[in-house]
Amino acid sequence: MYSRQRKFAQFGTVIAIIVLGLGYLAYTGVQESKSYYVTLKELNTMGDSAYSKRLRVAGNVEAGSIRRQGTHLEFALKEEGRVLPVVYNGTEAPPDTFKDDSQALAEGTYGRDGVFHANKLQAKCASKYAPKQGDGAQAPAEKAQAGAATQQQAAQAQAASAKLSQ
Repeated sequence: MYSRQRKFAQFGTVIAIIVLGLGYLAYTGVQESKSYYVTLKELNTMGDSAYSKRLRVAGNVEAGSIRRQGTHLEFALKEEGRVLPVVYNGTEAPPDTFKDDSQALAEGTYGRDGVFHANKLQAKCASKYAPKQGDGAQAPAEKAQAGAATQQQAAQAQAASAKLSQ
């Protein structure tokens, strides 16, 4: 009977160690991946707490500020008259849509040197998915007329093939 209780205690200890280990890994993983979204204005008012947190900062890429060297990238974000120098040292190349005056989102840490050190970079391109204006763009009424004309042509072709088969 004593050996059965001892085996149960050993099994319980192993399970407790595994559960505590998984809990610790989950907690540290959440802490490492957690990042705060701040504006440039908020970043300037955060004080010393800005240096110890993972942050995400968005803004427009200042024209003429982009300097590339492989996956290393230096540029400046601007928002409401404020400018933030950013250094990107990521494993992925910057997106193709990343260019002057585009919107960008940088994720990383703010250094005491006044430079934002990003390890993730996203370029926003809202106009990419908008319909083109002018050339080739049809109004809804024009599309409906074109669809009706196509249906008429299909009906005529069907009628002609029916006559030929008779």
